[in-house]
Amino acid sequence: MKKIVVMGSTGSIGTQTLDIAREHKDELEVVALTACLSVDMMEQQAREFSPKIVAMYDEKSAGELSARLKDTDIKVLAGMDGLIAAASMEEADTVVTAMVGMIGIRPTIAAIEAGHDIALANKETLVCAGHIIMPLAKRCNVSIYPVDSEHSAIFQSLDSEDHADVERIILTASGGPFRTCSYEQLEGMTAADALKHPNWSMGAKITVDSATLVNKGLEVMEACHLFGVGLDDIEVVIHPQSIIHSAVMFRDGAIMAQMGSPDMKLPIQYALFYPRRPYLATERVDLVKLGSLTFEKPDPEKFKGFKYAYEAARCGGSMPTVFNAANERAVALFLKGKIGFTDIARLIKNAMDTVPVSADPDVDMIFEAEDAAIAAVDKMCEHLGEKN
Repeated sequence: MKKIVVMGSTGSIGTQTLDIAREHKDELEVVALTACLSVDMMEQQAREFSPKIVAMYDEKSAGELSARLKDTDIKVLAGMDGLIAAASMEEADTVVTAMVGMIGIRPTIAAIEAGHDIALANKETLVCAGHIIMPLAKRCNVSIYPVDSEHSAIFQSLDSEDHADVERIILTASGGPFRTCSYEQLEGMTAADALKHPNWSMGAKITVDSATLVNKGLEVMEACHLFGVGLDDIEVVIHPQSIIHSAVMFRDGAIMAQMGSPDMKLPIQYALFYPRRPYLATERVDLVKLGSLTFEKPDPEKFKGFKYAYEAARCGGSMPTVFNAANERAVALFLKGKIGFTDIARLIKNAMDTVPVSADPDVDMIFEAEDAAIAAVDKMCEHLGEKN
């Protein structure tokens, strides 16, 4: 039995991870679950999977959950200390980091230091702290298996290949719901519009990030850390059908690509069972019915958040944290209807222009940069005539 911890178990990736655990209950044992606020769902999950530990980041939610689970032997923990304790519990084999945002950095570090392999779905961990995480994983002899569909596709395409033979990575993007819109049309888009992704079923924040192409910028930064390549070695290609999830071109001109239906269960299961491929009841791609695959270049002038991601990556240091934190705050405001869609990129750029940057930030400095970026977004919102 492989013992797994699911961080962010009530979110989109977390619930799909538990679907896989349910399907393979003879091979996967859930020993810990964590979430932030979703007490009702966490209680249901805890009663079904009987983990040793559940942890709620929100302390009030932890107290309520503890009262509900008092008839069980499940240990209920709270706050960041609770998340870290769950991530580093001795009996775990693999930790699935499916929480959203920078909250995942400290638990991921704790899991690596405890010697646990990581199924990584929390891209902010590498975007903001990849210079810390990747060397630490190497020192601790820990494997990091990507769960993002694009990075899983790259990982699969590189399997058994010599990384020195890589010419470039081809990172695909669906283009989101606004792929064919003009910039002027983008200015009037609402949260309801942005949440209508044409191919994928994801959480609200990542769906908005897909609409702005900020998500693709974050994935470029993540790929640099995961695969040890430079920005200029990654080509982003819009692929509206979302069938080729990403590819690798080698120096002899060969391209290895991973294809499949747009279903997150495939990369999740691959990360949990690597190198095995158990049966997965997902829709099969019918190439004849599909007919054709198309590709386009992204437009960084229309999707300015994508352009700013490259600027943040080239600057390095704590600038990716500023970019990420400003985006998180701006997306939250957009989802609440307090700013417009194109204001997201404006707020990111303002934070990047005003927040001081550290060249080699430690974890504390990373979170200081986050706080400064959030403050910059809030200050500019006042100038936009908005209240947070």
